Amino acid sequence: MSARHRRLRARDLGAPIFLVTLSLAGIGWAFRENLSLWRSISIIAAWAGTGLLVGSLALMVREPRWSGMLGGLDTMYLWHHRAGVIGYVLLLCHPLALGMSGLGESARAAWLAIAPWYLSWPEWLGWFGLLFLMGGLATTFSRRMGYRRWRALHYLAALGAISGLAHVVVIVGDAGAFLAFIGLATVALAWRLLATDRGLSAHPYRVTHVTSKALDTIEASLAPCGGALPVKPGQFVLAAFGDGPVYRGCGEFHPFSVSGIGRGGVLTVGVKALGPCTRRIQSLEPGTLVRLQGPFGRFLADNAEKPQLWIAGGIGITPFMAAIRSGKLARTTTLIYLYREARDAAFLDELKSRADVDPDFELIAEASGESFPDVSAMLSRVSCIGQRQVEICGPKGLVTAVTARLRELGQPAQSIQFESFDFR
Repeated sequence: MSARHRRLRARDLGAPIFLVTLSLAGIGWAFRENLSLWRSISIIAAWAGTGLLVGSLALMVREPRWSGMLGGLDTMYLWHHRAGVIGYVLLLCHPLALGMSGLGESARAAWLAIAPWYLSWPEWLGWFGLLFLMGGLATTFSRRMGYRRWRALHYLAALGAISGLAHVVVIVGDAGAFLAFIGLATVALAWRLLATDRGLSAHPYRVTHVTSKALDTIEASLAPCGGALPVKPGQFVLAAFGDGPVYRGCGEFHPFSVSGIGRGGVLTVGVKALGPCTRRIQSLEPGTLVRLQGPFGRFLADNAEKPQLWIAGGIGITPFMAAIRSGKLARTTTLIYLYREARDAAFLDELKSRADVDPDFELIAEASGESFPDVSAMLSRVSCIGQRQVEICGPKGLVTAVTARLRELGQPAQSIQFESFDFR
């Protein structure tokens, strides 16, 4: 899942500035004068690509303070993918530029400069790095691949980075300032593999209560076993459900929006069966150990001092529930809640009860069936829409359609914030 504004925020620039700084630092350290044009291009491409690749590794670190500095996990992952692809293309240009440099002497010299079977093992490290990067990056463009297979194959890119860095150390000989690149890559990989994927940085919680909220949707109450996470309404956590008295969890970390924040750090999360792991969670039982990472996200955090329009699709209702349950709403709020059928409408009875007793809260609940909602008709039911701050959470198609229609109606871009389910 990801939360974004339709306007550029200052904190969104943290990740690209970080990447550009690394690339320029590498070029500045390695560049030499009095080189031929193609030799210079090869060095610039190599070090710009290396900087982007090392930066891409650092951007996959899931740590709340780090992600807050760089604009949030969604922004970090966006630039993680961009840096990986652009860095790979630049690294491909490196041997090609070396070949063009040799072409000034002869075609054979150009071929000998890039053909792997004519090169020594240090150059082979570079070619292996490119091949591993190719395999790892190929998974980025496969949206249908299962999460476990995707994650395993994506580690090929990490092997490519290691091989590429080893290539540089052997070729250059004196690593010098390049040790900073190696150190950053090492810390990033270690943090991701151990602290994140293995859960060493996670906070232990235990399931205390499980209730069915709709078809294939449960809500679980989680009590901290130690220190509680400082979660705010609209944020999400990464949760790995372990084993209980009978229940056996998949142990993978997946993002879940927090649907409630109780006393003593107790959290509730809504889980809809959208894949193998979340379907297994439907049989969750009290006593199950849970590991939580986070909190992440800024959804609902930047609400302006004006009336609110909240639009939720399906399980996208969960972050709004945390805000509704936190007490009296600070501003007049209209919630449009879309679902397929009544049996799919999690929390609907609770929302109706709140609307009956709270004059500042209006609920527009609508079952869309199997057809796509009529966005124009839906928005026409909202009064003074241009004066509202709009918050949208739901499937990507719904978010895109609603955002486009709001812009057609003249809604200012800075008044639209959304969270969609496109997070791996």
